[in-house]
Amino acid sequence: MSQPPQKRFANHPGAKEAPPSTLEYHPQQDNNPALRGLPLMLGSILVSNLPIAQKYLWSNAKFAQPKLAPGLAGVPWRIQPNVIPLDDSSSRGILPLDEPQLVIPQSLDLPGRFHSVSDYHELYKSGLATPLDVVEALLPLITRGPDESKYARAFTQTKPDEVRRAAAESTARWKRGEQIGILDGAPFGVKDDTEVKGYVSTMGMKVDPSFEYFRTPETETVWPAKKMEEMGAIMIGKMNQHEIGMDTTGCNPSTGTAPNWYNTSYFPGGSSAGAGSALCAGLVPITIGTDAGGSMRIPPAFCGVYGLKPTFNRTVSRNSSVCVVGPMTSTVSDLIIAYRVMSQPNPSDPAQNLLGISLPPSPSAPKYLGICRPWIERADPDVLSVFDKALAWLTTKGGYTAVDIKLPYLREGQLAHAATCLTEAADDARSRVSNPSDFLKPLNYPNKVLVGTGSQTPAGDYLSYGQIRQTIMSHLAYLWEKYPGMLVLTPTTPIAGWPITPGDEKYGCSDGNLSIRNMVYAWVANTSGCPAVTVPGGYVPSKQGEGDLPVGIMAMAEWGGEEQLLGWAREMEGYLREEGGRRRPREWVDLVSLAKMKGGGGVEEEGVQK
Repeated sequence: MSQPPQKRFANHPGAKEAPPSTLEYHPQQDNNPALRGLPLMLGSILVSNLPIAQKYLWSNAKFAQPKLAPGLAGVPWRIQPNVIPLDDSSSRGILPLDEPQLVIPQSLDLPGRFHSVSDYHELYKSGLATPLDVVEALLPLITRGPDESKYARAFTQTKPDEVRRAAAESTARWKRGEQIGILDGAPFGVKDDTEVKGYVSTMGMKVDPSFEYFRTPETETVWPAKKMEEMGAIMIGKMNQHEIGMDTTGCNPSTGTAPNWYNTSYFPGGSSAGAGSALCAGLVPITIGTDAGGSMRIPPAFCGVYGLKPTFNRTVSRNSSVCVVGPMTSTVSDLIIAYRVMSQPNPSDPAQNLLGISLPPSPSAPKYLGICRPWIERADPDVLSVFDKALAWLTTKGGYTAVDIKLPYLREGQLAHAATCLTEAADDARSRVSNPSDFLKPLNYPNKVLVGTGSQTPAGDYLSYGQIRQTIMSHLAYLWEKYPGMLVLTPTTPIAGWPITPGDEKYGCSDGNLSIRNMVYAWVANTSGCPAVTVPGGYVPSKQGEGDLPVGIMAMAEWGGEEQLLGWAREMEGYLREEGGRRRPREWVDLVSLAKMKGGGGVEEEGVQK
């Protein structure tokens, strides 16, 4: 299928080149205090009780700077990046899930091979194990408790009886020869801030029953997870995260920090930390998460897997101007399958159901890569080396043409994005308590500081952030008019992993300078509403602990360009194979073999890779 020659959008920002004064990138040194241990505890008490301290931190973070940016006079503010790709076809539906490249398992001798849903499908077809065998092998690894396994911190909660019931139903369908499709019996997890019926969305917070919020289970399952379950996939549990999604480390002193199995001296990334950890450990092939500032791209980048941040409102509407729901997976095939299932139109969602189906571009279409070199060079040298090597391959073997681009407000826009996230977090925190003045009480030390700071955003500044958003979106539209189908290419993160400092996992940590730096590339897709995908691009030596670190490479496409991004991800999968292949962590779990043992398949190898 090919893209229509003329794309049509509703709520389009209009194509307009930004003024030259906005296109000069002048990075600045941030001076947010890094707080750990006792200073963090004391600081959180001060911020919680003194609005003047909140105002000081807000000002010190330079959140007032965006409204002073040149070129904003007369620019209309835009609160949401709700561009709607329109579809002229009379049939919505989804693209196929049974294409050969999706359903045929990868070669068994492929270096660094991860299990995909096609492996589970073949396992069940063979009769060597059933979906019930898989969950019986999996539940001891993910169930929290006094004797929990070392993998269990990737999850916060599970309901074993419900999991077994769903697995038994799938097993019965397979025995009758009535399996639903490629996903029937495949396990998946859902981030703890995302609704699943019967579960409390604890959002990685310490459960305090004195707050009604923690006594109130969800009454509906979020649309993407609901569609996965309708295809027979088994929701095995809620996944750990950075508390309320408010940082990019994944450090959580309340629920425990999920390990980065490539090197346990580094954080797994956040906020979808449990997803990154579980995927790189081999526990599940698909997870569902949220992304307001890279939360479905930074953990996959740190953990050597894949993540797709869809177009704004593509899978479900959220009460946010930056946050979306989407898939993270172990393989590209699973990313394609999961995206296609999760993005089906929801008749009851008046925003989501308007988005036209994403279609891959014509094979004859030009292939452009937008390169903003001063921005890219903010990355550390080892990350930049991996990026440049991949870029060279894409332009020499992949058929792409690199074009130099400039983007407006790269500094001011990131500050506006960070302040927007904190402002929305403060509003969400108030909605979780009956007395709005208690909004900081359920939070851990770092989030008392962050959310308290976000509560001080003036309305005028918030509207100026909307002007920044409009300028960025209209300039991107101008670039796509000039270079149709262009992908904006960057590293996913400027650093190869966030090292753990002793004490972080006990008290948490608040390092605003590194947090802002870590999101230096990710935020643009959230501010603009554009889709973006991260793929593993290589590995670099670590500076502490044992084990090399994965490096992610990210591409951002025009609104509605998910299928184009997925095609690029497939190309990058081929690139990584040429570069020696993927690497699995030393303690990767061979769940398929464990399930065969449960099913009496006579498997000789151990289930955990040594």
